[in-house]
Amino acid sequence: MSPPLLKLGAVLSTMAMISNWMSQTLPSLVGLNTTRITTSETLTQISPKEGWQVYSSAQDPDGRCICTVVAPEQNLCSRDAKSRQLRQLLEKVQNMSQSIEVLNLRTQRDFQYVLKMETQMKGLKAKFRQIEDDRKTLMTKHFQELKEKMDELLPLIPVLEQYKTDAKLITQFKEEIRNLSTVLTGIQEEIGAYDYEELHQRVVNLETRLRDCMKKLTCGKLMKITGPITVKISGTRFGAWMTDPLASEKNNRVWYMDSYTNNKIVREYKSIADFVSGAESRTYNLPFKWAGTNHVVYNGSLYFNKYQSNIIIKYSFDTGRVLAQRSLEYAGFHNVYPYTWGGFSDIDLMADEIGLWAVYATNQNAGNIVISQLNQDTLEVLQSWSTGYPKRSAGESFMICGTLYVTNSHLTGAKVYYSYSTKTSTYEYTDIPFHNQYFHISMLDYNARDRALYAWNNGHQVLFNVTLFHIIKTEDDT
Repeated sequence: MSPPLLKLGAVLSTMAMISNWMSQTLPSLVGLNTTRITTSETLTQISPKEGWQVYSSAQDPDGRCICTVVAPEQNLCSRDAKSRQLRQLLEKVQNMSQSIEVLNLRTQRDFQYVLKMETQMKGLKAKFRQIEDDRKTLMTKHFQELKEKMDELLPLIPVLEQYKTDAKLITQFKEEIRNLSTVLTGIQEEIGAYDYEELHQRVVNLETRLRDCMKKLTCGKLMKITGPITVKISGTRFGAWMTDPLASEKNNRVWYMDSYTNNKIVREYKSIADFVSGAESRTYNLPFKWAGTNHVVYNGSLYFNKYQSNIIIKYSFDTGRVLAQRSLEYAGFHNVYPYTWGGFSDIDLMADEIGLWAVYATNQNAGNIVISQLNQDTLEVLQSWSTGYPKRSAGESFMICGTLYVTNSHLTGAKVYYSYSTKTSTYEYTDIPFHNQYFHISMLDYNARDRALYAWNNGHQVLFNVTLFHIIKTEDDT
């Protein structure tokens, strides 16, 4: 039990003891052992010869215990035994009232202390800012690192609370977060009194456990888009950049394809940091020019639309060869059914948690969007879905967990306006806004490994964070 709760428990225990003493001792002092007196209007009458009257104990509006005593008649001798007894009683009652008043003040003080502790817990982030501004402490850098880790972890908690879930696991996580927050709040008052290494290890361990829990997450529904984060400014107004969602955690290569046509050069960077600094690791000269900006890297290969055709190409970065190519039957190409910005964006190749997809339009579907799932090795169409959304009215689109999300514009005021689930073959109109900071998006693709949207926005390479509603799989699920 924490110190505030111990103090509050002691106060309540003391009050109970005093209440018990009053109920047993006070009646004997006033000669009422065998007479029950209520706390309302009951009055015990003593004979006129005895000369005094007593009300029972009651409570004032503030909840404090009081006793009312009516003094004896003035013609009685001051040496009378009853008079002395009354004086003793008055002294006892006065002492008891003083004790209860002290107890009340202590209770109020402890209650205010509990409220203060609650306020401190709720103001954890404000406490961090105070620590960051304190130039006298040498621990600021370490606490900033802890704050960043906590900021990464805390958004997971409200999401986890919505799941059909392993309730025991989530409750345990919440308790550990609260305990850790309490420790960090205490450190503000006593910098250095807690072992920093131990605290840091607790944060790392909790982060590891939460990430293990994230591996249980199944596909989720898009709820929110935040950002963007500007990674780099380079190239023309139109282009594409991407990472491989199936790459290992240590493989963070970035591929860069500038312009939407008349180009065959793909630039590779070993990491985001190298991409930002411009340190190329390798370039590839493709055998064909590409059309549009809607390419995707998936499991070590580049998938792109061959210029002036509806042919899809699979190109291996490891061998430098074309592994497969196939015509996408009935698909419009060369600005027949592009997105609203044009740029030969007729065929959009993308990948998500389920696999490889092609999004395009056909005359047979009256120019509306068709979604096809592809075999990643042969490029064969495995299954197709015909939607009712006109391709030319879409700003851009991307797949998450088998659901296509379509934006209503590539310019300002863009939002995710329409979604189509391949699982249920149903659609719905949505309203998920996002900040089109540079006013012209020509590429927008989801990366399942990073759970982020990669975008090319008017010569800016940016990232958007996405919030998904997840359902946790537990061992009891079938």
